[in-house]
Amino acid sequence: MSPDQQQQSFSLEPPPAVREMRDWVHGFAADVMRPAAAEWDEREQTPWPIIEEAAKIGLYSLDFFSTQWLDPSGLGMVVAFEELFWGDAGIGLSLAGSGLAAVAVASNGTPEQIGEWLPQMFGGPGDVKLGAFCSSEPDAGSDVGAIRTKAVYDAASDEWVLTGTKTWATNGGIANVHVVVASVDPALGSRGQATFIVPPGSRGLSQGQKFRKHGIRASHTAEVVLDDVRVPGRCLVGGKERLDSRLARAAEGQRSGEQAAMKTFEASRPSVAAMAVGVARAAVEYATDYATKRVQFGKPIGQNQGVAFQLADMQAAVDAARLLTWRAAWMARNRIPFSHAEGSMSKLVAGETAVRVTEQAIQVLGGNGYTRDFPVERWHRDAKIFTIFEGTSEIQRMIIGRAVTGLDVR
Repeated sequence: MSPDQQQQSFSLEPPPAVREMRDWVHGFAADVMRPAAAEWDEREQTPWPIIEEAAKIGLYSLDFFSTQWLDPSGLGMVVAFEELFWGDAGIGLSLAGSGLAAVAVASNGTPEQIGEWLPQMFGGPGDVKLGAFCSSEPDAGSDVGAIRTKAVYDAASDEWVLTGTKTWATNGGIANVHVVVASVDPALGSRGQATFIVPPGSRGLSQGQKFRKHGIRASHTAEVVLDDVRVPGRCLVGGKERLDSRLARAAEGQRSGEQAAMKTFEASRPSVAAMAVGVARAAVEYATDYATKRVQFGKPIGQNQGVAFQLADMQAAVDAARLLTWRAAWMARNRIPFSHAEGSMSKLVAGETAVRVTEQAIQVLGGNGYTRDFPVERWHRDAKIFTIFEGTSEIQRMIIGRAVTGLDVR
């Protein structure tokens, strides 16, 4: 291949199929999600009617999620999530929340587990279902090694018995399928953990406290209580033979592979970054439009350098966050190692950008931006979660710091 041909092979333009999907999802976000966003934020309830509408058109479906996840360019899922969260973060998370549970099984499970359980996390029109990934606990948030939920194997019945309390679980307690990270050998810390599928209707699983949140209030977040929940042996994600082998290596002090929850979070970080980019982009677009129409002192406020320069910085920050997100998604699809923690970079920069530019959008709108009559205050509340969940900004910096220095940064 000649140098000219090599140069022409590089492109930042998504493939035609991704662009077509982007426009389709954007239409749903603009026509269905945005008009309903303020109502469901106030209600603080799962927007079942909107999930049903998404299911009817195939947007909320295993087929859609798997198609985007497996898109050859790596951009399908991140482009879809940017559009959904441009529409509304709370409703968007209600539509995307099952995805983390699905990723946990798809990334680590057997083909049989993937085929059996992923369809039960989505259902179909008229029979919508949800999935929930349960990792965090009251005393184990960023410190996943402190997980206390126990899983004990009952060889006589070939069942695992799960006991403990999970917290901050999206769709927790209302999901049809719960995917739970538990400790099978506490002496090994995070290396002694495994992931389990809790089937629908399992006795002993119940919803604990439902949280009233600062933002993303249309997304259900709750505790999940596991009181001697028995799950069949086939519900150990990846199977017992693989677990026993990994535990044996860990006990001997050998490398035993990535910890289950961390592997799930790392795989999902570019998608979470895309969610933050969607919220940030919504704020920049709204503030820019407002600044071109709001007249003070006889001219649009966007004509003032103080406002125009702020909008310029906001737009540049959103574009930079998107590029980091696309790079991480492309690397993941092409199995290129995150040697500099590129997944964490995307999540860190996108989350911090979303918080900053939504605050700046409020400033551009002035008093109007501080009221619920305008959406920027909701977007600001929604944005904050992206510096907290699925790895705080501080945790992302620690991961990146370890990657770039090669030192055990703590």
